[in-house]
Amino acid sequence: MSITAERKAEVIKTNALKKGDTGSPEVQVAILSERIANLTNHFKTHGKDNHSRRGLLKLVSTRRSLLDYIKKKDEARYKALLEKHNIRR
Repeated sequence: MSITAERKAEVIKTNALKKGDTGSPEVQVAILSERIANLTNHFKTHGKDNHSRRGLLKLVSTRRSLLDYIKKKDEARYKALLEKHNIRR
């Protein structure tokens, strides 16, 4: 359900704004999107896993807060991020 260290490093590398960037909102949204996709796939086979569903809702809420922050700071970055990660609003 969680992502491997190699996959996380790859996601960070592709979404980092500069070298060594792990804390920017873009990187955080990318990591959360990856985890959300993994959990969504998990629920296709484990439909009654309510404990993981609570975690999924928490991840979605955190991602939503980060996206709201980016939208407040820079609308163009927000729209680019939605398109890049295929997030619907």
